[in-house]
Amino acid sequence: MKSSFYNFQIRLIAVLILLSSSISNSNAQDGKKLPSINVTNMNGEKVDISTLVGKGNIVVINFWATWCVPCKKELNNISEMYDEWKEKYKVEVIAVSIDDSKNTAKVKTTVDGSGWGFTVMLDPNQDLMHALNFQAPPYSLIIDKSGNIVETHAGYVDGDEFLMEEKIKELAEK
Repeated sequence: MKSSFYNFQIRLIAVLILLSSSISNSNAQDGKKLPSINVTNMNGEKVDISTLVGKGNIVVINFWATWCVPCKKELNNISEMYDEWKEKYKVEVIAVSIDDSKNTAKVKTTVDGSGWGFTVMLDPNQDLMHALNFQAPPYSLIIDKSGNIVETHAGYVDGDEFLMEEKIKELAEK
């Protein structure tokens, strides 16, 4: 009996460590500005990503791909909260697809079928991804009203959007 309880405790500690590492923030970007890099909007027009922040609103930039199941789950969950976030916190969400140019049609199909109400951009050469030096999606940035990256988050676990909202609320109150 003691042995099985001890094994349970060890397993529980291991799970908690794994969970805490998946929701811990990678703060290498914190305090920096977005680089001046062109991404493409859904109409095929080039846009300098740095011009979309620092205009007095909080901005969440979420990197995703059509092949990334956790990415789409996260964006669907954010989408459910987005109207409320816009109203309460004046937040803008920008979803940046890192799918290559061959998969642009898949991006459009996914976006059209999702009902997401936020801006979607394309980074087909992964220039922005490489400039921000992260490995894989999902990856999120929270950018304050002045355009500073104040939080980064790699990965997704159900409920991370609530942690994101806490940070957004904190920034909105400043």
